[in-house]
Amino acid sequence: MKITICPLTYEPISPERKYSVRGLKKLAPTLQHLEDFPFTANEQRKQAVGKQISKISIQGVQPKLLAKLNIKNNCFELAELDSAFILKPQNDLYEKLPENEDLSMRLAASVGIETPLHGLIYCQDNSLTYFIKRFDRTPKQKIAVEDFCQLAAKKTEDKYNFSMERLIPVIEQYCTFPMLEKAKFFQRALFNFIIGNEAMHLKNFSLIRRNNKVELAPAYDFLNTTLAIGSHAEEMALPLNGRKKNLRRKDFIDYFGRQQLELNQKTVDKLLQQIVVQIPYWRQLIEAGFLTLEMKKAYIKLIDERLKILLTTT
Repeated sequence: MKITICPLTYEPISPERKYSVRGLKKLAPTLQHLEDFPFTANEQRKQAVGKQISKISIQGVQPKLLAKLNIKNNCFELAELDSAFILKPQNDLYEKLPENEDLSMRLAASVGIETPLHGLIYCQDNSLTYFIKRFDRTPKQKIAVEDFCQLAAKKTEDKYNFSMERLIPVIEQYCTFPMLEKAKFFQRALFNFIIGNEAMHLKNFSLIRRNNKVELAPAYDFLNTTLAIGSHAEEMALPLNGRKKNLRRKDFIDYFGRQQLELNQKTVDKLLQQIVVQIPYWRQLIEAGFLTLEMKKAYIKLIDERLKILLTTT
């Protein structure tokens, strides 16, 4: 019998359901049912043209839409002024980008990287659209968030014209507790290298002001771009130790972690180990996820290859 998986929790559900009870309660405590989003993937892309478009490192664009959850009507609906969510439909150039991003963000959360509420929802054509809750606002106010492109006084078109090392003074200048944020920054660098995310340019790192402190904003735009592209041309969007590819353990651990970020060896080892111990769980998530079988195998293979690089001490 075919197993049905909830796109909000990745747990098995009965075939007559689309979402688990637990998944719906994550969206809203009183939500008991969720209608299909009333647009096809193609209609969503057309809605996004000229509105919410953001380029990513792979060729083409990833369309974005603003939406809110109407609990009374059990559905997501498009919204501009009072939006609480960002939606990303299927891309017509690259296969299963929503499924890729949702899975990658789940892997990030498993190692302690802060992630907003996110998941996948069914649409009118039975395609899946990725949603993520906005962290730059609450129902009552906007929250101060600035990406590193703004903080480094760079134009958007120059978001790749920087380096990982040059981000460190930005953290030191603006963050309330720089050493804590540098450790989190190192963890994200390790993580994105391991999952094959080549898209971490200046606009994909941000700082947020909340609870009277400035810190790294929750993660966003984490996805395996190597899988999407089908190429290993680069390993990093921003160069590390002067390189974007052929990176080795010494570049991350010795050079970036210990020398540039000034983290002690215990912290560096702990952050790497936090990822290593989660690999069995990562495999479970990938197997349960919504990628094709071929993509699942490729994702696991890449993780194994990147971990081997980081764990090889010679």
